[in-house]
Amino acid sequence: MLTSAQESVIAATTPVVAEHIEAIAQRFYPLMFARYPEVKTLFNATHQHTGGQPRALAGAVVGYVQLRHTPQRLDEVLGIIVDKHVSLGIRPEHYPIVGECLMAAIGEVLGDAVTDEVADAWGALYEELAGLLIEKEARRYRDFAAQPGGWEGTRTFRIVAKRPESAVITSFVLAPVDGGPVAAHRPGQYIGFKLTIDGETVHRHYSLSASPDRETYRVSIKREEGGKVSRHFHDRLAEGDTLELLPPAGHLTLDEGTSPVMLISAGVGQTPMVPLARQALAAGRRVVYLHAARDGAVHAFADELARLEADYPALLEVITVYSQPRAEDAPTHGGHVDANLLSRYLPRDAQCYLVGPAGFMRNMEAALSALGVAASRRHHEFFGPAEPLDSAA
Repeated sequence: MLTSAQESVIAATTPVVAEHIEAIAQRFYPLMFARYPEVKTLFNATHQHTGGQPRALAGAVVGYVQLRHTPQRLDEVLGIIVDKHVSLGIRPEHYPIVGECLMAAIGEVLGDAVTDEVADAWGALYEELAGLLIEKEARRYRDFAAQPGGWEGTRTFRIVAKRPESAVITSFVLAPVDGGPVAAHRPGQYIGFKLTIDGETVHRHYSLSASPDRETYRVSIKREEGGKVSRHFHDRLAEGDTLELLPPAGHLTLDEGTSPVMLISAGVGQTPMVPLARQALAAGRRVVYLHAARDGAVHAFADELARLEADYPALLEVITVYSQPRAEDAPTHGGHVDANLLSRYLPRDAQCYLVGPAGFMRNMEAALSALGVAASRRHHEFFGPAEPLDSAA
């Protein structure tokens, strides 16, 4: 707990730190990677180059200062960070590294403004945040390992099936090498991978695209031309190959109510929506499943959704929107998803879930807000570092 003097210093200096927080975050990562190159494998290089990771760190630091005295909201925000950390296998020994380099970055950017008192207060604030995260992560690791089919650290799985879902998306079905049961995940969650590619260790997480069955996990991965890991999956991995998995995590899970559900996705953002749809339908809830893709060639899971429609004709409505439909395609709509299209299909009092590229999600968030959908009924998940949706209310 911070002392009253430290609290006063934090209150007085937060505006200055917030003003320069992105510069601090931009300096933090190169500094940390230079001092501790072994932690670089935990971070996606693409998110470094695009600025997504520094922006996420900046938002987390400022957000913690703003929310630390609002327990319920703070717990929600920390839960998202814990999800990411669990999927990467973050451990207590990583936190002193981050703390050292973060304080060094603050010192470099703010210079003489960082007095001994300021450094002491912000160091104490970081220790407070680190302690909360370490406690929550330890509990998550412990609880997962204790359930049937759970494990500590990584567990080796074998690819038992590899099948194309579209011209760009392939599914990988994974079963544990030890032959034991698989811990159930919650539909909508993702799972972490620890891979070695050309002698380099890298971490990634991918959405689980099938419902829990206690025997396997399924991920469905889009091949990105510039994606080192996605190309490794598509081009080099085959049935029989093994992979190291970390525990499932993620907060894009179905609410416990009975209201209708609207699932809105674009591109490979569809992967968590299939198990969410199955869960909602099994509970007798109405589901509107709206997916946007370029054309039918890249549209995954069309056959799986058609079977679901046949199984639940009174509950499930599937809408497809192709921006560049081919002659042989028969989408529900051409063009792009906008507020007018959403209003046509949006059920009254629906819980809305959206996943896709950041720009798509911002547009959908703005449209849903304009249509009167309360923030409590709008749910989203980022594939990469979490970023604020500008229109969130």
